[in-house]
Amino acid sequence: MDGGAFGAGKAGGAFDPHAFIRQPHTLLRLLSWVFSIVVFGSIVNEGYVNRLDETQEHCIFNRNRNACNYGITVGVLAFLSCLLYLALDAYFPQISSVKDRKKAVLSDIGVSAFWAFLWFVGFCFLTNQWQASKEEDNPMNEGGDAARAAITFSFFSIFTWVGQAFLAYQRFRLGADSALFSQDYMDPSQDSGMPYAPYTNDEDATDAVGTYQQPPPADAFDTETQGYQTQNY
Repeated sequence: MDGGAFGAGKAGGAFDPHAFIRQPHTLLRLLSWVFSIVVFGSIVNEGYVNRLDETQEHCIFNRNRNACNYGITVGVLAFLSCLLYLALDAYFPQISSVKDRKKAVLSDIGVSAFWAFLWFVGFCFLTNQWQASKEEDNPMNEGGDAARAAITFSFFSIFTWVGQAFLAYQRFRLGADSALFSQDYMDPSQDSGMPYAPYTNDEDATDAVGTYQQPPPADAFDTETQGYQTQNY
């Protein structure tokens, strides 16, 4: 954006919800938000099954409770992260400090890359445990669709979070327009390039201009010299 800093214009503008929704990083955050709901919702609702001769339910992913806990935990935290950064995106154009904008963009890069890594680990973990599951543990094949949905949307979440990190990196590379934003405050008195005249006191100006007198002529000194008389003691 021309005349802006880190992908947003000058602070103080009115919030435009239509323009906000159409932004690429907003769309990716909304997709990541929906995918996280699908993942942890599928595991919570249908991720625990039991055999006919059992009353206790076990995780559908190879009876490994850690797999279900990981999917739920990552899904819920990703859900909250999406809401947090959606709020930050909405408030971002109102941030007047370039340093604060830079910190927000850098945090977006780091958090997005971190969640992409967590989703990659989750996809591999859930896929491995699903493949290792035994038929006798779930003879009715209950919750199979939910398990596959959790694995699929974990895979999709990798790319949405990588996309967010990439877009945040692009915003970071845009930087700030130095003509409109100043990184540090500069004292005008210390700026040698300021075209201001030095300060002069009114009394000094009066003494220098108003009370200026021409020196006496040379004849005055000669007259005084000629009229000088010595005294005899």
